[in-house]
Amino acid sequence: MKRRDFLTSTVAFGAAATLPISWAHAQSRAESLRVLSEGAANSLDTFSVGVNRNSIQVSWNIYDRLVSFAYKDMGDGVGYYDYFNIQPQLAESFEMAADKKSITFKLRPDATFHDGTPVTAADVKWSMDRVVASPIGASQFKTGSMTSPDQFVVVDDLTFRVDLPQPDRFALPNLALTYPIIVNSKLALQHATTDDPFAMEWLQANAAGGGAFKVAQMDVGEKILFERFDDWKSGHLPGFKRVLWQTVATAETRVASLIRGDADIAQDLPPKDVQSLLDNPDVKVIGVPTSSFQFLGMNGALPPFDNKLVRQAIAYALPYDDMFQTALFGRGRALHGGKPGAPDSIAYPQESGYSTDLDKARALLAEAGMADGFKTTFSYELSQATIAEPVALLLQEALGKIGIEVEIEKVPAGQLGTMLQDKKVPFYFEGSTAYLADPDYFFRVFYTGDSRWNFGAYQNPEFGELVAAARYEADEAVYEAQVKRMIELVKDEIPIIILWHPALDTGMQNDIEGYSFTFHRQLELKTLKRS
Repeated sequence: MKRRDFLTSTVAFGAAATLPISWAHAQSRAESLRVLSEGAANSLDTFSVGVNRNSIQVSWNIYDRLVSFAYKDMGDGVGYYDYFNIQPQLAESFEMAADKKSITFKLRPDATFHDGTPVTAADVKWSMDRVVASPIGASQFKTGSMTSPDQFVVVDDLTFRVDLPQPDRFALPNLALTYPIIVNSKLALQHATTDDPFAMEWLQANAAGGGAFKVAQMDVGEKILFERFDDWKSGHLPGFKRVLWQTVATAETRVASLIRGDADIAQDLPPKDVQSLLDNPDVKVIGVPTSSFQFLGMNGALPPFDNKLVRQAIAYALPYDDMFQTALFGRGRALHGGKPGAPDSIAYPQESGYSTDLDKARALLAEAGMADGFKTTFSYELSQATIAEPVALLLQEALGKIGIEVEIEKVPAGQLGTMLQDKKVPFYFEGSTAYLADPDYFFRVFYTGDSRWNFGAYQNPEFGELVAAARYEADEAVYEAQVKRMIELVKDEIPIIILWHPALDTGMQNDIEGYSFTFHRQLELKTLKRS
């Protein structure tokens, strides 16, 4: 299959009555899983240009990585990924050098790819070289001081080393993310060209992995049938031998299929559709507040949002509780309120310290010299309208009470990101996520620099110096003091208003167990089983 065919040959999926279920009748119910989701993968690779989030659901389950985040049960039966507990996966073991400037990995001696080819350190090096050869992969690996193929060393067939220019606590977690998949280099190189030495194009439409599952059949845009790789050596064999993942665009149809028992799992459930499942005893909903966050961006490079007092006034004027209930039906973790000023914890995002107080909002506007208010626009992308529209309407009404006249602008899907890159949008609704959990990583990505990810165009010299100093700080007490000061600054200067962590709601049959939540929010097939 050509890349262009993969990316363009989508097939619309119809109503539930047309969903093929004969595959399940021919197999043991205990060994088969049927998953319905809203979207479809547009690539089998993890960092091709334009790759969508659904593609991660494929690559995560068909490829191994050297290491992975462990899962821990928080008492509710869900496995939550543990960012601070990294375990071997394809690697049998790993060791950090005494000076913390290299990490050595011993590979599992019996690991093979899906075609039976043994996995070697040469495959690992080729795969890591491939990451830094891609602008997307290189940008992420740079956060862990991995920038050059020279840093990836084959010691022997089963020993691989990563050399670092300085100790970097982000190097190891970077190797557990979505990008550093271990590719069967011998297979991929058969499809490489002079212009494409890492077979990037071929790998978008073809699998060359050795993960817990392999792709048995794929109808692009419609369904993918996974089969368990019974020779997988990097963990316990998954509980299902077959997983059929199908695209059903309408949430109501996914919910109806789940209730009828035609589907085992329904993903991508909007908050309003979750309500119809919560009281149904035949199914269950697992809702996990995610590491992603949704927020109100205020462009600090444009007046009047370059005035801290204006940003504070807006933060005090918002009807947070109404927004949370109306937009999310309370599904998630709200991040308003809490203690102003100096924080008690260095976890971030955390509660902003702002709650609804219209009198304080009016006083701050007056102090800013805008007692009569001002006019502005508030933008959101139509693809986020389900949540963004009620937020916009409630914001418009609330700010009107303090004299700020808001015109709502609905941006066509796919265009807001470009507009944010150009820093031309004054006020808007958006969401994002941080793959790495360290607070200084969050601040470096979202509160410094000139990229689109610095959503508030925040420029504070003291803050920038703190972020730079924390980057390689090894003294925990010093690091904690640096982070607390950064949190104190952003609470005061409020570059953006983080509203909440939305819940990731997944509906499933009562007999499905082993659900695990990981940082990329896609389905972890390896841990699932039927009771």
